Amino acid sequence: MIRCLSMKAWLLKSIGGLDRLHLGETDDPLPATGQVVLDIELAALNPADRYLAEGQYPAKPPLPHILGRDGIGIVSAVGPGADRFHIGQRLLILRGETGVTARGTFAQRVAVSIGSVAIPPANWSVEESAGAALVYMTAYQALTQWGDLEPSIVLITGASGGVGIATLQLARAMGHTVVALSRGADKRKILEKLGAAHTLDPNDPQWTAILKTTLAGRRVNLAIDNIGGPLLPRVIETLGDQGKISVVGRLAGPVPQFNTASMFFRRLKMGGVHVGAYKPPEAQEAWAQSLKLLDRTGARPLVDHVFAFDQLPAAFAHLAAGPMGKVLLEVNGRR
Repeated sequence: MIRCLSMKAWLLKSIGGLDRLHLGETDDPLPATGQVVLDIELAALNPADRYLAEGQYPAKPPLPHILGRDGIGIVSAVGPGADRFHIGQRLLILRGETGVTARGTFAQRVAVSIGSVAIPPANWSVEESAGAALVYMTAYQALTQWGDLEPSIVLITGASGGVGIATLQLARAMGHTVVALSRGADKRKILEKLGAAHTLDPNDPQWTAILKTTLAGRRVNLAIDNIGGPLLPRVIETLGDQGKISVVGRLAGPVPQFNTASMFFRRLKMGGVHVGAYKPPEAQEAWAQSLKLLDRTGARPLVDHVFAFDQLPAAFAHLAAGPMGKVLLEVNGRR
């Protein structure tokens, strides 16, 4: 059988790094039972895309693979059992197997299970919707996996990134007091405008002492750590009795050796965040609850930059440099 190569896509030929990506052509997706095909308008980048390309992610997709977990597009084909959606309808992608074990959104078209799509909020722009689902669902899991918390002090590392901003917005809507860590002075000013009660520079050797003085005897109840590396032991220092850490990312690499006794007497708890563990109904519920929280305050996603489709390597470089919000890829030339 001759395959029809008619779709442009960024193809990952082998595992080893983002330099293994190349822009080429591949076959158009066909919708299986319970799937729709989306003509992708905008896709969003996430650090997990790089982790998968480097072999640091447990998924082992067939190669060549197409990365990209987030995106928004127009339905162009409907498979059996998916007729509650229709051709021409705009849908965004929730966290599922898209871009992980199945082909992702760095392509002109993608087939997605109807359990992993949603109608975008009516009052959001296409750009705002394109990269929102994964970061808000991750933030929601990080904030809620310990059960209901009374209004608490929540510390967020990497607060200017996609998950960081989403966590700040949801935490504020839940009534928490947010301490945001970010290296950039301009970024810290924006985080304050978004609702952070306190902002600190994690590169300042005195930041934990400054925080202790600022909190006037109170301690952090929950830390959301997007960074890892040498910062994590210092985050542990800030926690109060029965404090908790939701571990989201490891952008700064491995955590150096630290004295685990620092966790004993305050009965600290640490738990990983993996939004991929959500089953489709759970993902839909997490998304719905995130939107309800955002409606309380009127908060909306923050987009840092939109790159042209042929500029994916530059987009990843921009992501690595530390954007203020989401980095998007314009796929089908909307503008």
